[in-house]
Amino acid sequence: MRPEGAGTCAYVAGLLGEGQTEVVGRKRHNFTSRLSEIRVVLGGRDSATYPFSIPAIVALDRIETAPGITFIVGENGSGKSTLVEAIAISAGLNPEGGSHNLSFETRGSESDLHLSLELVWERHPGAKFFLRAETFYNTATAYEGVGIRGSHELSHGESFLDAVARLIRPGSFVVMDEPESALSVTGQLKLMCALHDLVEDGSQFVIATHSPILLTFPDSRIYRLSEEGIASITYEESDAYQLTKSFLESPERFLRHLFAEE
Repeated sequence: MRPEGAGTCAYVAGLLGEGQTEVVGRKRHNFTSRLSEIRVVLGGRDSATYPFSIPAIVALDRIETAPGITFIVGENGSGKSTLVEAIAISAGLNPEGGSHNLSFETRGSESDLHLSLELVWERHPGAKFFLRAETFYNTATAYEGVGIRGSHELSHGESFLDAVARLIRPGSFVVMDEPESALSVTGQLKLMCALHDLVEDGSQFVIATHSPILLTFPDSRIYRLSEEGIASITYEESDAYQLTKSFLESPERFLRHLFAEE
């Protein structure tokens, strides 16, 4: 049982054998981010032109978001990063990452999908943030340029967790693109703790991920992008769960088929 007043991250840090000198009750906030849905608002989509050449993107109509976390899953090339990038830009965020008031550009490569999206807010957030694995080094450098240092002195995974702890405010709307790519299993558990506490404090997330660990987050929604389009699925229906479970149950069988000669 978690000690009364203990934050989730403090509790899990104890389970992981990490020292915690003080347990402090979390302060709750009244402000809450609430994005109710994401809509495609422009017609005339040319399926021969990127990004509408991606089957799941051309089939996109609307996504109803969860109050806490909405996950976007799918194979490489299915359009996950393209979609979350467009959501971030539509929310007024830099395509390379950071908060809503951080402006920089290393190399523009974003699609025009954001021009076709409408974000429907029931309640606008107090702050916004985009955390993207692919460009996080550039984001950390941009923060150094405005006097916020620290990330470059840490490992890649530590800098990710540090950014979540230091830069994401309670009540924020947050977009993440494959945050697990920088994290060990332990790091993913720490991120889960941080997500839990931020959701409790009124934050809302849209996260593209391959992680079977992150997808277990309670009361979340999962949308799968595939050649057939986009669909709402359960955790047990996700490839991340099914393939990981099957592999761990019989790695020898998997390896035998992987390495078999044609």
